[in-house]
Amino acid sequence: MKTNYDKIMQESISRLDKRERLLLHACCAPCSSAVLERLSPHFDITLFFYNPNMDSEEEYSKRASELMRFVRETASADDVIIPPFAPLEYQCIVKGLEKEKEGGIRCHACYRLRLKKTAEYAKEQGFDRFTTTLSVSPHKNADVINSTGLVLEKEIGIPFLVADFKKRGGFQRSIKVSKQYGLYRQNYCGCVYSKNARVKSI
Repeated sequence: MKTNYDKIMQESISRLDKRERLLLHACCAPCSSAVLERLSPHFDITLFFYNPNMDSEEEYSKRASELMRFVRETASADDVIIPPFAPLEYQCIVKGLEKEKEGGIRCHACYRLRLKKTAEYAKEQGFDRFTTTLSVSPHKNADVINSTGLVLEKEIGIPFLVADFKKRGGFQRSIKVSKQYGLYRQNYCGCVYSKNARVKSI
């Protein structure tokens, strides 16, 4: 039976007896838009833009700037943390996986890298829990994302908020909000492999 991560998230939120501090890994402004709408009524949110998988520093900076602009215009998060672009951290974990298909084990390794860094920062800075915007995309496997987060919860010792943000029209809502705010909406996940796959599909 398929796990309903969205239902589990709603149940977790319903049990909160106070506003918690949440560190939310953000991949880009469009994906963050609908997620912030859903979570900001319940959490004090800091966004963590750690995405060393980007294919260039220009792309990294462009997405980071759009995320900061969106937060400024909507006041939907308390802060945005932009770590320095660190492509070698990504290249090291995908070495030997270059020929893997999109959505396969190379992507799973990338999820783990970004979620682990988020969990470590959340633990160090005293957040109550962490999660990610990644599951809002219909191209991302919510089972892999959530199982990775739960493993890291045990490894690092900070609760992970399971979610499947594409449910209840989350992805469609992200498109609508992106148009409303004129957000830069990229047509690939960020890495050179997804960019090449996109080019081949056209």
